[in-house]
Amino acid sequence: MAIEDALAPWLGSQRWFAGKGMGPRDLAIVADTELVAGDPELRHLIIAVSHGTTVDYYQILVGLRRRLPARLKHVRIGSVGDGPAGGGRIAYDALHDAELTKPLLAAIASNARLGTLQMRRIEGAAFETGLDSLVLTTEQSNTSLVFGEESILKVFRRLSPGPNPDLEVTTALAHLGSPQVVEPLGWMETRLEGVPTSLAILSRYLRLATDGWTLAATSVRDLYASKDMRAADVGGDFAGESRRLGVATAQVHADLAAAFGTDELGTGAVGELTERMFRKLDLAVAAVPELGKHADMIGDAYAALAKLKGPFPVQRVHGDYHLGQVLRTETGWVVLDFEGEPATPLAQRRARSSALRDVAGMLRSFDYAARHQLIGHPDQAALNDAARDWVRRNAAAFCAGYAEAGGLDPAANQILLSALQFDKAVYEVLYEARHRPSWLSIPLDSLAEF
Repeated sequence: MAIEDALAPWLGSQRWFAGKGMGPRDLAIVADTELVAGDPELRHLIIAVSHGTTVDYYQILVGLRRRLPARLKHVRIGSVGDGPAGGGRIAYDALHDAELTKPLLAAIASNARLGTLQMRRIEGAAFETGLDSLVLTTEQSNTSLVFGEESILKVFRRLSPGPNPDLEVTTALAHLGSPQVVEPLGWMETRLEGVPTSLAILSRYLRLATDGWTLAATSVRDLYASKDMRAADVGGDFAGESRRLGVATAQVHADLAAAFGTDELGTGAVGELTERMFRKLDLAVAAVPELGKHADMIGDAYAALAKLKGPFPVQRVHGDYHLGQVLRTETGWVVLDFEGEPATPLAQRRARSSALRDVAGMLRSFDYAARHQLIGHPDQAALNDAARDWVRRNAAAFCAGYAEAGGLDPAANQILLSALQFDKAVYEVLYEARHRPSWLSIPLDSLAEF
C-alpha cells in the first residue's frame, strides 16, 4: 500500500481534520523531507487535501518502523509497501514517539536547516535539549509536546500559508515585556505557496500552571454538589479569579494595541461586519436546522448593531478566547494560543477587530463551563438556576475587571457585545454539530435562554 492510501482513512478520523463528513477526496503529498534515517525513520510530510474547489494543507510527521512497539499501536496509520517512503514498514504518528521527537528540539537549538524545513531559535533563548517528550491530551486543532518540564512544542496540524498569528503575537508581546504571555523560544517553518509558513512554536513550559477551564469546572462542580446554595456562598467561588482574568485581558489588549496599532470601524465597515454575521447565520441554519428557531432573535441583534454609526475602535485581538486558552500561574493569568479560530481564513485572523470580540468569547466560555457538566446529569432541571447564577456572577466579575483595567466598558457597549456573543454562539452551533454533537445542546440551550 502506498503511504497516501494509508494516510487517507487515518486523516479523515482525526479530530483536527477540517473535512468532517466529506473525507479527503483528493490527497497529495506536496512536500516530503527525511528528518531521521534508519529504523525508526522520521519523515516530515505536507499533505494537500482537496474538497471540491478548496484545498487544505496538513502537516504530518510520519514514523516508519518494521515492528511497532505496543506503546505506539494507538497512533498506527497503516502498513506501507516498498518505495522511498515505505519499504514494507508500519507508518504511525511520530509526534507520539519520544525517540523521534528529540531531534526536533536539538535542530531548533542549532538553527538547523533540514531539506525544506528551517529551524529557528530566538536570539538569547536558552533551553535544554536531549529531553524526552510527552504529548498533551487536551489539544484539539494542534498537537503539543512537553519536553521534560522545561519547554513545550506546539505543532500546527492544519497549515495556512503565511505568518502564524500565535508566533507573530507572542514574539511581539514578549519583546514588550508583557507578563501575560509565555516566553517563545523558537519555531519551525517552511515555504508554502511561495511564502514562509510556521509549522511549530517552541515556548517555555509553565509546569505549575492550571488552565482556566479546569479551575472553572472545579468551581462549578462544587456548586452543583452544594444544594440550595448560590455561587457566591460556595467555597469554590470563581468570581475573584474571573475579575483578575478580566484585568489581565485588558492588559493584553493594551499590549496588542501598542504592538500592532489601532484603527476605527466606521459606518460602512459596521455594515460589512453585520452582513458577514448574517451570512454565517444563514449557513449555520442551513446546516443545523434547530438553530432556525433562534434566527429572528439573532438577526434582531445584528440589525441593532448595523444601525449604530460608530466609529468603533479596532485592534489585533486573540480571536478564539476562552477558558482553555488561559493559565493561572503563581503570579497571575497568562494567555495562550493567539492563532484565532482555526477555520477562519488567515487574513481575517490577523485583521483588526473589536476587543469586545474576546470579551464575548470569554463570556460564552463561562456559559460552557456551567452547562457542560449538566449534560446527562440526573438533576439537570434542578441545577439550571444554579448554572445561570454561576454564569451571571462570573461574567459580571470578568467585565468589571476588564473595565477597571482600562478595557472598553462592556456595560456601555451592550449592543456591540450582544451581537458578538450571538456571532460566537452561531459559530459554536456549527462547530459542535460537525465535531462534537454531544455538546450541541450547550449553545442551543443558551440561545433559548437569551
